[in-house]
Amino acid sequence: MTTARAKKTIARKPKSAAAVAPRGRFADLDEDKLRGGYYTSSKVAEWLCGWAIQSAADAVLEPSCGNGVFLEAAATRLLSLGATPAKVARLLTGTEIIPAEAQAATERLRPSLGKAAEKIVVNSDFFGWWQSTDQPAFDVIVGNPPFIRYQSFPEPHRARAMAIMGDQGLTPNRLTNIWVPFVVAATASLKPGGRLALVLPAEILQVTYAAQLRSYLTDHFERIDVIACNELFFENAEQEVVLLLAEGALAAASEENTCRVALTATEKVADITEVKPALLLARAEPKTIRHDSEKWLKYFLDNRQISFMRALRDAETTTCMSTHASIDVGVVTGKNEFFVLSADQVEDLGLEGYTTPLVSRSAQLKGSQIGKADWRSLAAGGDRVHLLNISKAQASKLSAKLRRYIEEGERKEFHKGYKCSIRKPWYLVPSVWVPDGFAFRQIYDFPRMVLNASGATSTDTIHRMRSHGAKPERVIANTYTWLTAASAEIEGRSYGGGVLELEPTEAERLLMPAQLNGAMPLKEVDQLVRAGRLDAVLEENAKIILRDHMGLSAGECDLLKSVWTQMRDRRNSRRRGPRKSAA
Repeated sequence: MTTARAKKTIARKPKSAAAVAPRGRFADLDEDKLRGGYYTSSKVAEWLCGWAIQSAADAVLEPSCGNGVFLEAAATRLLSLGATPAKVARLLTGTEIIPAEAQAATERLRPSLGKAAEKIVVNSDFFGWWQSTDQPAFDVIVGNPPFIRYQSFPEPHRARAMAIMGDQGLTPNRLTNIWVPFVVAATASLKPGGRLALVLPAEILQVTYAAQLRSYLTDHFERIDVIACNELFFENAEQEVVLLLAEGALAAASEENTCRVALTATEKVADITEVKPALLLARAEPKTIRHDSEKWLKYFLDNRQISFMRALRDAETTTCMSTHASIDVGVVTGKNEFFVLSADQVEDLGLEGYTTPLVSRSAQLKGSQIGKADWRSLAAGGDRVHLLNISKAQASKLSAKLRRYIEEGERKEFHKGYKCSIRKPWYLVPSVWVPDGFAFRQIYDFPRMVLNASGATSTDTIHRMRSHGAKPERVIANTYTWLTAASAEIEGRSYGGGVLELEPTEAERLLMPAQLNGAMPLKEVDQLVRAGRLDAVLEENAKIILRDHMGLSAGECDLLKSVWTQMRDRRNSRRRGPRKSAA
């Protein structure tokens, strides 16, 4: 997450790209919100309010109104339905924690509402205001809640937000972004039959910390529509957002509720805002929800594809990667600038005997295996492929050159960084072991795994794989299938730039054949991958693994391939400019 709020007016010149996440001090929140803010365009706000507000009697709340773009759209909608300015002032409520923003929102409403505008905006922390008012009180909730990390959201506001989640039966943790309790409290503010229309990060579809929220929403609404756009809603922001439209709020949560969830993906923002909501939503195919850890990302597929992937996960012929191997993070140095070195640096600094071979970037893995000759070639080419790895025995008697290098690191205060500061001594890197293979953490095309015959370990930009007993080359060869590729798109999480990321637990859920009966020889796989012929590998393994050993039909293989390519192409379509290295 790189911004304090994901709001931005698309129609106007964007704010500085230097915006960063809030620094955590509440006194700085105003500056951060304004510098880091991305404000929803008036067109998107009008479209959402046009869907959500269906009566001149609807009571409407915007829980974090910012400079008032949603309030303005809501007021316009209520007036168009026949409400008077005085009635709009009674029906419309906005809360905003920052005084200057609250005032800006009020001024924005004056042209259409006159003095009545002064009665709408409450300058308050939303969670404190929510706890002091009677709920549920609203027919409609609209808006764009702030996207702020748990650690950056100040007290007492964070404690209030977490308490509301607890009261609603959820158990937040330190990964919970503050937009989550905003959605929970907003849902709890709705009268039976109420509607929710929010701009949210696409993380709602895929991250683990939002799993409880996904279940919470399906327990509380009759229908949920999620609208995504291949064109990012907010320019100059890596954060992908979606539009969440939930309707038919229930008087009480029910796990027996048969909520219908539908995802609609469009190419351009104009494809959304220039079409009436009812027409756009009518095209969506509702999906059957599973109340488990299943991510909503899967619902970009059609029902036939979803049913097929569910059947594969339950089939006896498939299993998870965790059956065959474990996936762990690479070495966390705490300061790669100090610990990750080139051959020239090792020689110049006199650090021979204190380093371990290393793969520091996924770009250094060209094929499906890396050998000692490959590693030596990287070292000779000047790549930083040496890890400073001082053993406990060596630490008791440091050489003069090594001692000088450590002292130089301390002058630069490397030892004060968090990871280094909790180690004693700070320059001993933990968990340095050589894996059987490597697994890409960030993926553009295919979730590639690489046999490690180089004797190297890796930094945490690359995961480490350890076989549970089978020959590592057999495990890795069996991952070069549409089966593993398709499940990676479902299990991972994608971001605004088109990158698919797999954390270790997600990588361990990747689907594989239950029996490693055969696959294209890894040496041949390596040659083809290096030559840019991955598709040839996948086609051959479809015959050997998917059809001959797993018994899938040609049609089922084609269906599996379509799941992978459809999901892959969707996220890659959001990538701007030439593809960057996955390093």
